[in-house]
Amino acid sequence: MRGFKRWIAGRHSSVEVSEKRGVRALHLGGYAIQSAIRLSRPDALELHYTRAMMSFMLFEPAPRDVLMIGLGGGSIARFVHARLPMTCMTVVEINPRVLAAARSHFGLPEEDARLRIEIADGAAYVPAHPASADVLLLDAFEDGVSVKSLATQAFYDACRKALRPGGILVVNFIASERKFGTYLGRIEQAFDDQVLLLPAGDRVNNIILAFEGGPERVPIAGLNATAEALKREFDLPFDRFVADLLRFNARTAGHLRLERP
Repeated sequence: MRGFKRWIAGRHSSVEVSEKRGVRALHLGGYAIQSAIRLSRPDALELHYTRAMMSFMLFEPAPRDVLMIGLGGGSIARFVHARLPMTCMTVVEINPRVLAAARSHFGLPEEDARLRIEIADGAAYVPAHPASADVLLLDAFEDGVSVKSLATQAFYDACRKALRPGGILVVNFIASERKFGTYLGRIEQAFDDQVLLLPAGDRVNNIILAFEGGPERVPIAGLNATAEALKREFDLPFDRFVADLLRFNARTAGHLRLERP
């Protein structure tokens, strides 16, 4: 890959930065892109999967507290900090070199009253913080695959306990993840089958949304109206998110069902 260079490495997966055609990308342990920004639009979400992770806003458009496991280049943290002024965000990242890269190469904002970065292991942090978040975002990989300690039944159970009533867990998976069926089954068990699948726009990633005590079904007309309003405000394809949610999940004529078919 032209422009690919090793920047920093250590006992964790190597942290590397590439730049091509105006897009700067972060790589952890290989060539797979973990995070990216377009230098001409640094505050926008460049990657399809990061946009799709924001689909939680269809169900919770103004969360009070967001907890994210896995910082990457910090594009989601940067977006939430800039565009959701009533939301406080805590990001947990195990690798301090990733945080250094996000600050020096990807414009991660400085910490303040609304943004806090913790260098910690998410597998220990989440169980220690019950009922602390309205939305929990999980985007953690090691050498191109999901981190095993963040995909156990005990961890997904802890994710549910970390959410307040009505909260949402959002998990990013690589579409080629060979244990995806196993991990999805664990999430379904943890959340009593109140789980939706949303393939990202490029179909390279699958996003899972799991609901803590959500309704059994959501009116499609209301989802469409919310999607149009959010699309206008945030310039993200919320209308396509709704179309794909209806395509890949159980539904009736008038409702999306919050359960896997």
